[in-house]
Amino acid sequence: MSAGRAGEKGIFERGWIFIRGVPSISLLPPEGPAEIAFAGRSNVGKSSLINALVGQKGLARTSNTPGRTQELNYFVPDGYSGVSDDLPPMALVDMPGYGYAKAPKTQVDDWTRLVFDYLRGRVTLKRVYLLVDARHGVKANDEEVMGLLDKAAVSYQIVLTKADKIKPKELEALLAATAEKIRRRPAAFPAIIGTSSETGSGIEELRLAIETAAAG
Repeated sequence: MSAGRAGEKGIFERGWIFIRGVPSISLLPPEGPAEIAFAGRSNVGKSSLINALVGQKGLARTSNTPGRTQELNYFVPDGYSGVSDDLPPMALVDMPGYGYAKAPKTQVDDWTRLVFDYLRGRVTLKRVYLLVDARHGVKANDEEVMGLLDKAAVSYQIVLTKADKIKPKELEALLAATAEKIRRRPAAFPAIIGTSSETGSGIEELRLAIETAAAG
């Protein structure tokens, strides 16, 4: 990870840009900066969360149609040449959503294979943030993904999205229940972060967690 340059803005205060959509493992960019990936069920709010993290409403595409993200979408802070010692400090990777039954099975299989191959083989992947809708909690296919991450020994952390949609006491109970659910999972990071892309709640906490994971 490259050191920050004198006087430059914090990593999430810089402008961010989309650099590549990756439909197959052969098209992944060269390994270089630390990669932080975001996974979750379709319509969990991944794109909205990424936009909130970088403070840019239109960076990651948002859609009312679940399953729109079909590639590994790479975002990096602007202003780096991408060569030698001027690599960006990190890249954010928006992974295809899972659990959308209306997509054709062959398409779902392709997405699944892409994601699994990426998780198993990417040395620069520092952590996966697994997004869970606070209104619904951890579902069976979330647990399936946790099992995959445990098996691949990829560090992951649960982020509850849309936390503003439930009452504070319900959120508190959900945080505790989710922590208990992952307590024995070997690759799960124990701290769980509740967030809201609409109100900004938890976004600064998540930024700090990402910076720490990327530096590890």
